[in-house]
Amino acid sequence: MVRSTKKTRRVPDTYLQLVNEFPLKSIHSDKDLAAAQKMIAKLLRRGPLDPGAEDYLDALSDLVLIYEDEHIKFDDPSDAEMLGHLMEAKGVNQVQLAKDTGLGKSTISEILAGKRKLTRKNVAKLCAYFGVVQGVFSLDLDS
Repeated sequence: MVRSTKKTRRVPDTYLQLVNEFPLKSIHSDKDLAAAQKMIAKLLRRGPLDPGAEDYLDALSDLVLIYEDEHIKFDDPSDAEMLGHLMEAKGVNQVQLAKDTGLGKSTISEILAGKRKLTRKNVAKLCAYFGVVQGVFSLDLDS
């Protein structure tokens, strides 16, 4: 069964079932945050979600984001950490990255070890390769 909201948008019953199970409300403490994160993990383990569950997950994620923005400070990753993350996400190692970008393997190794800063040329190559904007790397570059 599908119910209509005041805006005539049809909301699948799963949305309302999830609201009954874990009401959507502002997060005011780390305890509330942990409970919301537990619910998010539960939904993500389900696999593909129907539209109602997706809407619920979006709303709950927004509430978590609001709380985290106000209460949790995340440090920006270093260029080495960002490069490592991008490599892991794409599933490439240093040898493959060097081959694909034309950067020296030793250069990549030194950047990952924090012994060398990125140059503008390196950033341009890496951003093109990973399909990201230059802003993901710091602005403290060697020329």
